[in-house]
Amino acid sequence: MTRENGNDLSVSGVASVDRALAVLTAFKRGDKALSLAELTRRTGLVKTTVLRLAISLEQCGLLKRLDDGGYRLDAEVLRLAAVYQDQLDLEALISPILKQLVDTTQETASFYIRRGEQRMCLFRVDSPHRLRLHVRPGDLLPMDESAIAQVLRAFDDRARRQGVYPNVPIYTAGKRDPHTAGLAAPVFARGSKLVGALAISGPITRFTSDRAKAVSETLLSLASELTNGLGGAQRPVEHSGAALKAS
Repeated sequence: MTRENGNDLSVSGVASVDRALAVLTAFKRGDKALSLAELTRRTGLVKTTVLRLAISLEQCGLLKRLDDGGYRLDAEVLRLAAVYQDQLDLEALISPILKQLVDTTQETASFYIRRGEQRMCLFRVDSPHRLRLHVRPGDLLPMDESAIAQVLRAFDDRARRQGVYPNVPIYTAGKRDPHTAGLAAPVFARGSKLVGALAISGPITRFTSDRAKAVSETLLSLASELTNGLGGAQRPVEHSGAALKAS
């Protein structure tokens, strides 16, 4: 067990860092700026603590204080996002795959990653149909019982230690939205580490279980192509088109 100055570092992180990150992650998609009062409400921290943290974050270029006393994310956040993208180069690999899925299935294609108890839409290409689910890259959704969330749970590090995996792709209908169905498969990087879920989604009336069976091999093939591009190897999972059904 690692100790420093008598503290057990394996048990918890640094409280002040946790609070600073709470302030940063309080910003949601569509927020132009947040007042000190709103940051206090969203983080659950006292106002004086949020103020001190905001000053430190501003000094690091992560927050910008506005003339009216509100705060917005500053340029350092964009730089870190760019570093993240450069390291993984995911967009260059995933965007053509998503376009190919849409061209083949005529349904919306997306790529999700897990963020704690939420899943984030990282990339998305919409269906050409007018009737479709409106989710944008960067949107956070709950880790519910949808196909995407099931894949992100079933192949994460915790599931990896157990070594038991479900058949893929996973198809669900009406789990997040009563009118929406989805089909999802895992994508891995080096060391068989889960990167995210490649998914097809559409309205239940159009993207039925039979339609999902028809495109399941396409989804699995492109998920495998992404895995190879990321230097990964497929997990020992099974696939049976006959077993694919709404759950």
